[in-house]
Amino acid sequence: MKMSPAPLFEDVAGGPTGGLAHWLTTADKVCIRIGHWRPEGEAQGTVLMFPGRTEYVEKYGDAAREFTARGFAFLAIDWRGQGLADRPLDDHRVGHVDRFVDYQQDVRAVFDAAAALDLPRPYHIIGHSMGGAIGLRALYEGATVASCAFTGPMWGIFFTPVMKPLSWVTAYWGPKVGLGHKIPPTTTLDSYVASQPFEGNILTRDPGMFEMMKVQLRAHPELSLGAPSTIWLREALDECQDLAERPAPDTPCIAVLGSHEQIVDRKAIRARMAGWPKGELIEIPDGEHEVLMEPPEVRGPVYDRLASFFAANATCPALSA
Repeated sequence: MKMSPAPLFEDVAGGPTGGLAHWLTTADKVCIRIGHWRPEGEAQGTVLMFPGRTEYVEKYGDAAREFTARGFAFLAIDWRGQGLADRPLDDHRVGHVDRFVDYQQDVRAVFDAAAALDLPRPYHIIGHSMGGAIGLRALYEGATVASCAFTGPMWGIFFTPVMKPLSWVTAYWGPKVGLGHKIPPTTTLDSYVASQPFEGNILTRDPGMFEMMKVQLRAHPELSLGAPSTIWLREALDECQDLAERPAPDTPCIAVLGSHEQIVDRKAIRARMAGWPKGELIEIPDGEHEVLMEPPEVRGPVYDRLASFFAANATCPALSA
């Protein structure tokens, strides 16, 4: 893993002072980016934020502020194919990965970087949306953390009854007929946040947080990402199915789910957490997908609960990834 300084767009991140960013080169020669912040005084550990599809480091500046205020260092990632990381296709608006397991190369680089930067241990994972699938796979692959949390994790993808058969046909037949790098029907190359109004959005009930994301993309459009490729969709569906067939890890876990979730499969999350012996599911009444970006009276208690959970699970074996 190679590491060098990278830009951090502090004009829009809204994180605490002293944030830094680095480029990481993974074992398979892909350049990704991390951003990290430290609290004042002694830290209780480090929260490793595994973002969702289309997301980027600066989107989690607010989360960095929340966790550093509670005594944790915080690190967020630009996965391959999004943010400022390498994008594999000529059309950078298309989200793509050749194999879902390739994200584990990014995970290993992040753990190596956290150790090289001497970020305080123990480490705790938060996996949001797609990052929830990546984070769960990382646990199976041997990433040793003291505890983990998931917010709207992609352990299944939500489709309406009409769209489900079309999506599956697209995912599995599209690549076979040369459409693997194209986006699925009914999707768009425009960023959802940049193109949608607040009214009726399926991410958050907080207009201020929705506007924050719009401001970030207007200021730095290079962070934008549109729909996924059909290969990404196929790989994501396969990954969700494989994860669902595995027993829950032994790691202490909290999952937070908005009851109005419309992006990932609520049934899959409930099923997974019902079988997680050291797991707890918290459901947010009327909550949308971005539970860490819901109104302050909702997200504040979520941050409090996660921070107390991480603090209570501070014993971690030797780090591996």
